[in-house]
Order: sequence, then structure tokens, then C-alpha cells
Amino acid sequence: MTQGILLTREGDIATVALSNPGKLNALTLGMWDELATTMRALSTDETLRCIVIRGAGDEAFAAGADIAEFATVRNTEEQAKAYHRRHVYGALRAIGDCRHPTVAMIKGACAGGGLEIACLCDLRISGKSGRFGVPINRLGFPIAYEELAAVLPLAGKAVMLEILLEGRMLGADEAYAKGLLTRVVEDAQAEDEAYATARRIAAGAPLVARWNKARIKRLLALPEALTEAENDTGFAHMQTEDYSIGMKAFLGKTKPKFVGR
Repeated sequence: MTQGILLTREGDIATVALSNPGKLNALTLGMWDELATTMRALSTDETLRCIVIRGAGDEAFAAGADIAEFATVRNTEEQAKAYHRRHVYGALRAIGDCRHPTVAMIKGACAGGGLEIACLCDLRISGKSGRFGVPINRLGFPIAYEELAAVLPLAGKAVMLEILLEGRMLGADEAYAKGLLTRVVEDAQAEDEAYATARRIAAGAPLVARWNKARIKRLLALPEALTEAENDTGFAHMQTEDYSIGMKAFLGKTKPKFVGR
């Protein structure tokens, strides 16, 4: 299994698989860009009716971003802005803007950026092994504004605060009870159910599916866009001691001791 975004197709249903073997399909910077390019291209394909997004293999959907590369691609405030606003949000926006219905098929870890990807899909089918969260409070940095905006409409204020403040990973049944998932099935049935869902979507009128997606998106749009200055405040953490502590602890596989500065 190779690293990258793996695209396959059967009839009018495409599959986009997130693949990073040995790292729970954590997304590298290159994978974020490849995901954006892939989703934009699929969106323009008039012959498609549904896209299934999944993790390659059976171990994980995606365990967020590949933090091991942060020291080289996200090591300064300017790098962090580019990493999140251009690369990560570029991919998330491509998923959210896709004209075709999207179904996330989830097993195992679905964390951080992986959860953001899943939340931007139209439907989420999870096996019992699904685990959901954004445990970045242990890494010393907050969720970026535009990424939060991707998850908040689905999760809501109470669930989003619980996820971010506790940093706890939720099991599939709890995530379903909190409204994060469309359906939970046994792991052995997750793939069949996801593709059965995709086939039901594909059997409907494709123009109607696109119109329904567009109308819901329009009605849920933010009343006022964030300013550039507001977006910039989302990266002030790069100058804190706690961010340095969190990164060193993660890479050294130790427990961080934050100091609040």
C-alpha cells in the first residue's frame, strides 16, 4: 500500500482512499494538496453521482495530520498559516464545495484533520471501531478558525467544546448519540453499508442531489466572513512555550507538562 490519495471508480461511484501505511493514514502536507486536487477534479465530472471517502486498509480512517513532519513544514507562524489555510483548509474546502454527494466510510481512528474530513462529507457511516476526537490540547495548539467552521455546524457548541476542552476520543456509539455520525454498524458491515448508501444516492436524480446540497449550504452559511486579522490570531500559539512543550512531548512520547505561557 502506497502513501497518497488513492482514487478508484466503479460505475458512477468514485472512491477516494487516504493512505499512509504505518501511520494510521495521517495526512502529510503533500496528501492534503493531493486530496484537494482530487476532489476538485471529481466535482467537475458530470458522470459521477457519489463519492466514498475512506481510509486505506481497515486500521483507520485518518489519525489527523502527520505531526512528525511539523518540524519542517509547520515550524514558524508563517508556515503554520500556510499549512492550515492553504493546504489543510484547501482540501477541506474542496470536500465541502464538491457538487456530488459524499459518504465517509469510517473504521478506527478518525481524529483531528480526519474528523474534519469526515464532518465535511454529507453522510458518515462508521464501524463499531470508529474513534473520534481532536486531542490537540495535548499538543499545545488550538483548532484553526476555518477548520473549526468545518466541524462546528455538525457537532454544535456543546459537543465541540467537550471534544476540544477534554481532548477525549469518543467511541462510535457515543459519537452517533452526539450527532456526529449518520449510522453505526459492525465493522464487518461498514464497507457494505457505505457502498449501499452510495448506490441509493446514485439511484436518485443527480441534479436534485446537487441542488439540495447547495441549498442547505447556502442556508447554513456564516452571516459574516472572518477578517484576516481574526484568522491571524489563530496562529499566535506558535510563539508560546506550551506549543514547544507539546511538540517535544509528542515526538518524545512523553506526557507534556504545560506552563500556561
